[in-house]
Amino acid sequence: MGIYSKALEFYEKALKIFEKALPPNHPDLATSYNNIGGVYRNMGDYSKAPEFYEKALKIFEKTLPSNHPLLASSYNNIGGVYSNMGDYSKALEFHDKALKIREKTLSPNHPDLASSYNNIGEVYHHIRDYSKALEFYEKARKIIEKTLPPNHPSLAISYGNIGQVYNKMGDYSKALQFYEKDLEIKKKALPTNHPDLAIFYINIGVVYQNMGNYSKALEFYEKAHKIFENALPSNHPLLATLYNNI
Repeated sequence: MGIYSKALEFYEKALKIFEKALPPNHPDLATSYNNIGGVYRNMGDYSKAPEFYEKALKIFEKTLPSNHPLLASSYNNIGGVYSNMGDYSKALEFHDKALKIREKTLSPNHPDLASSYNNIGEVYHHIRDYSKALEFYEKARKIIEKTLPPNHPSLAISYGNIGQVYNKMGDYSKALQFYEKDLEIKKKALPTNHPDLAIFYINIGVVYQNMGNYSKALEFYEKAHKIFENALPSNHPLLATLYNNI
């Protein structure tokens, strides 16, 4: 939190200078508002973040063409905050505005387009519209697979998202397929005793348990157990959850 408060201090100093020196609709002022909104969002202050993002948006809407990439980014930022706040209808409204601009102005395999699809997929995931979530997660995955190396973290996240949705839908074989793709990337990127790997072993264990394959479930729970025992204090809640699963 100390880093964010320091960043906020400097961004606010910059803003004071800009507000005195620049006309009220100057793009640098919008950038300054965006920066401050971003810090508040990272701090989890979702009442302050939209206030500054909205100020930036007002400037962009007055000064930029309606399909400008900065306008799309601004809509995307606001959509993200509403999603963090749990206001999913508002989140969808702003993410959809960002997507419309990006679909008109970007190449079909542009990373920002994948980001938009992923954001919308996340919102549908939260509101439990799993078929819509899957539709948008798959659109994101196709772009990411075409444009990034096969071991890229964004690809792991994409596989994990799709795996989660299939798991929620009760399609456990599909869930397993995507979780294992995610795991393969994570195993290459992380040390063998990393807690994130353990959490993934638990996720796969849960899928096997849901399928009634208890020996496989136990195998993955035990893998997680070994990591947690070495990495976590003995009274950590994650250990309690794991013991409960076993």
